[in-house]
Amino acid sequence: MVGASTQAKLLVIACGALAHEIIWLQKINGWRQIDLQCLDAELHNKPKLIPQKLRAALEKNRGQYQHIFIGYGDCGTGGEIDRIIAQEIEAGRRQIDRLPGAHCYSFYAGEGRFYDLAERELGTFYLTDFLVEHFDRLMIKGLKLDKYPQLRDQYFVNYRLVVYLSQRRDQELVTKAKAAAAFLNLAFRHEHSGYGDLETGLQEQVLKFR
Repeated sequence: MVGASTQAKLLVIACGALAHEIIWLQKINGWRQIDLQCLDAELHNKPKLIPQKLRAALEKNRGQYQHIFIGYGDCGTGGEIDRIIAQEIEAGRRQIDRLPGAHCYSFYAGEGRFYDLAERELGTFYLTDFLVEHFDRLMIKGLKLDKYPQLRDQYFVNYRLVVYLSQRRDQELVTKAKAAAAFLNLAFRHEHSGYGDLETGLQEQVLKFR
């Protein structure tokens, strides 16, 4: 838990891949209303486990907050996060919302811009600041490409391009993203997105408690 306080009225349960960004936004905006709890970022590679982890976090915090905001898109759960939210609302247990869109790439870029990017090249693999910083752990070791390098071409056979959607303006991260694209043997493009709907979504939630 980050910044736990008796004053906090809003709990954000988020993907660990968003922790740095949420903490930064919380700091620069002075959002004292927020408590943050993050689920393991490695669920990025195991989206089927997200719903059960999310249910456990909701149960653990039952009755402690006026409102809960889920820091996930659908994130490969096949609508299960939305079903969990609907069940919570139907049961009258709490006010609860989530970030818009299918995944972090769409809410960072914005739905319209992401749709345009996807239409331009369907075979696109996306990176964020977090995925660039942890590419070795999550992608190379997480997919066992260090032990079985031949799997790279099997996993990425339908990809043509890496698009790095950056949150921070950091040339070192751009260089690392280019290296990741080279490792995957894919073309590279960098587009700065900033914090997108992550920032605006959190801001909308915080304004409810001012």
